[in-house]
Amino acid sequence: MFFSLLRSGRFAGLFWCQFLSAFNDNFVRNLLATLVLFRLGAANAGALITLAIGIFILPSVFLSGLAGELADAHDKARVARWLKTGEIFVQAIAAAGVWFNSLPLLYVALFGLGTIAALFGPVKYGFLPDHLKTDELPAGNALVEAATFLAILFGLVAGALAANKSLPPGAVVVQLMVIAVAAYAASLYIPGKAAAAPGLRIHRNILVSTGELLRELHDEMKLWRPGLAVSWFWATGAVALSLVPVAVRTATGGGIEVEAAISGFFALGIGAGSLLAAELAHGRITLVRAPQAAFGMAFFLGALAVSTYGIAAPHSQATTLAEFLTSGRGIAIGAGIFGLAVCGGLFVVPLFAAIQARAAPDMRARTIAAVNIQNALFMVAGSLATSLLQSRFFGFSEPILLALLGLGNVGAAAWIERAIVRREAKTL
Repeated sequence: MFFSLLRSGRFAGLFWCQFLSAFNDNFVRNLLATLVLFRLGAANAGALITLAIGIFILPSVFLSGLAGELADAHDKARVARWLKTGEIFVQAIAAAGVWFNSLPLLYVALFGLGTIAALFGPVKYGFLPDHLKTDELPAGNALVEAATFLAILFGLVAGALAANKSLPPGAVVVQLMVIAVAAYAASLYIPGKAAAAPGLRIHRNILVSTGELLRELHDEMKLWRPGLAVSWFWATGAVALSLVPVAVRTATGGGIEVEAAISGFFALGIGAGSLLAAELAHGRITLVRAPQAAFGMAFFLGALAVSTYGIAAPHSQATTLAEFLTSGRGIAIGAGIFGLAVCGGLFVVPLFAAIQARAAPDMRARTIAAVNIQNALFMVAGSLATSLLQSRFFGFSEPILLALLGLGNVGAAAWIERAIVRREAKTL
């Protein structure tokens, strides 16, 4: 089914559009993180990296409601083309940031990319049930997630190379603009379909639409509970990705190559877990493995906490990738990150497929938008709480915070088993 979908005109345009956009998003984000981590010093690295994640996520809190209304009220393919046109201009700002080596411009571009990602989310996930059969949804979602995280892998590597000046600024600028144009070109191949709710009134007050969507989601327990589980996953991912780079650098002295490899392990793991989730589903939408996957995330977060605990002796020079991958601690960290990501893919793909299948067709994009708002609120709250716990007021180290996050996933697994899996089994 994977290869059949990739060859299908119903799916291929969206797949490549998402892949290219995700590459650009993560190139800019990792370029910022690498510049902060390796050029501005370790003293402010944790808070500044967390700030970058928060800036990217923040638009989803306020704009997802508007995004859902736009996607339901208009042809989703047309909305995608509007957004990819805007992305070209945002990438021009990012290109200027690279050319002038300006962190403020890169932060502005990151906010713009976060805005486009927030508006595009209901389009891409609402598109899938419109054009795929129900038994194709797990595979379609898995491919979108795999494409996203494969793009993250390439974006992370490219961002690290650009920050390390391995690529000349001119080449980076050309790359940013070419891929932004290619994403727009891919959007031209997304098949159109009549609007799901053509008479829908778009709220001018984005806070009103946001509040209404959250209330409607809460009223539909069969959607709200899986939505809460999905939001927990994204909060876990956002916090883990802000903690691990600093923890690894502190514990091993790893340089830019190590940072890129660690992020690559996570991206590959998410892709592998997403594809495995679809393969295990065999075309069915079932949530019985979600608690097991949450326990798996808890285990690997605990393993990462143990493997990064303790401050290493000062390093006279950065640990190379070869040294990292041949050390016991490096192997343990790499395996922990890959395992965490595989469990994350196994966790989120069936949950999101269930939400798509259960949502009413004329409300599907707005339902997904409401879940995206929840995701953003969870990620922002998690990032702010993490930043506060990292501050001098509490002084929690990154390994301790990873351990606490693992304990949180144990609680999440127990809640999902009780509130979703067992409750839904009784109603069948």
